[in-house]
Amino acid sequence: MTLIKSISGFRGTIGGRTDDNLTPVDAVKFAAAYGTWVKQQLPKENYRIVVGRDARISGEMIQELVMNTLVGLGIQVIDLGLSTTPTVEVAVPMEHADGGIILTASHNPKQWNALKLLNNKGEFINAEEGAKVLEIAEKQDFIFAEVDDLGKITKNDAYIDMHIDEILDLELVNTEAIKKAKFSVVVDAVNSTGGIAIPLLLERLGVETIKLYCEPTGEFPHNPEPLKEHLTDICKKVPQEKANLGVVVDPDVDRLAIIDENGQMFGEEYTLVAVADYILGHKKGNTVSNLSSSRALRDVTEKHGGTYSASAVGEVNVVKLMKDTQAVIGGEGNGGIIYPELHYGRDSLVGIALFLSLLAERSISVSELRKTYPAYYMAKNKIQLTPSLDVDAILATITQRYQKEEISTVDGVKIDFPENWVHLRKSNTEPIIRIYTEAKTQETADILAEKFIAEIKEIAGI
Repeated sequence: MTLIKSISGFRGTIGGRTDDNLTPVDAVKFAAAYGTWVKQQLPKENYRIVVGRDARISGEMIQELVMNTLVGLGIQVIDLGLSTTPTVEVAVPMEHADGGIILTASHNPKQWNALKLLNNKGEFINAEEGAKVLEIAEKQDFIFAEVDDLGKITKNDAYIDMHIDEILDLELVNTEAIKKAKFSVVVDAVNSTGGIAIPLLLERLGVETIKLYCEPTGEFPHNPEPLKEHLTDICKKVPQEKANLGVVVDPDVDRLAIIDENGQMFGEEYTLVAVADYILGHKKGNTVSNLSSSRALRDVTEKHGGTYSASAVGEVNVVKLMKDTQAVIGGEGNGGIIYPELHYGRDSLVGIALFLSLLAERSISVSELRKTYPAYYMAKNKIQLTPSLDVDAILATITQRYQKEEISTVDGVKIDFPENWVHLRKSNTEPIIRIYTEAKTQETADILAEKFIAEIKEIAGI
């Protein structure tokens, strides 16, 4: 099961057979389906779609296939080339485009790639829209343009700089304070496009930048998911360089992890907590994260007099609830910052600028800042799925067993115990069940996770 069709787009491994993997044929089919859907939204003469990619080895091949398929549909393509997910999101409305495609498999290993699909606001299409694109793909209901009506590709490599301009213009990005603080920062961009964008941002902020894995070759030097066990190199390098902090981004630059001056993880869950603390200190309001995110955001929000809400996992779900509750800041506990003043998308670049503003204004070290937040510890585990595993039946059994507890079934099953919680859900992006737990000690979180892993295996008979 290496081709996944979901609200997160079309994701798969390169090579192999069509319909089982993300082959050139599948890339063309999905691009044609999306282009057809765009044209169905608003019949008119000219259509424009922005396309950008991360630095994956397969990226150039997939991008050429996707762009030329759109050209075949009579669509004008704005080619951003090597870019970031948030940069493409920012570019769509700036270009007055009808949509956007980002070619990235986010945190997945190098053999994966994906088409992430945006609407004309530069936001991810929703589940209903995704289902329509999928239906068009399955029926192969495409009508291509005649020779005189083919689209054209226009290259534009200015958007990373323009994205940075937009960030520096934000009222709460305190450029002056950051420059005065004379920070030094180690950057691990996992040899993808963060290696282009993050140093440019830091340079504009007057920050000394020490590059680690910033060559956009697509050869990931470690597992690209920014988790503690994958980040041993930067955790050594920050204290070696006597840097103030380290920043780590995933290949498409929408997730942000922070390393403190001692080489310790700030905690990917706490990236959003710290940025929210900063925003709420300047502007009262509400916050949103997903059901798998730390309780610490709720605590910080309530301290500032705001209301916290939890959505189903998935950026599109977080964004909808942010709009519904008029949240001033939100995101996902995996280090995804969504700041509506800029755009409704996870954005490591704006996250870095806001985090550095917080540090500069408080004249505080990263380790000292971490001590100011409630201490919660998470365990993030997963069980590989097999075709015979009935996930819905397993989760229904768990729900029945724990019916006396506080339960949410908005997305999988989340059980809130008085001192801790567990969230069990089928991933949108990988063939796995995710088991997330949080408690007031790491040992308790690990024990709770082990208990539920054993319980799932017992119910499944594996």
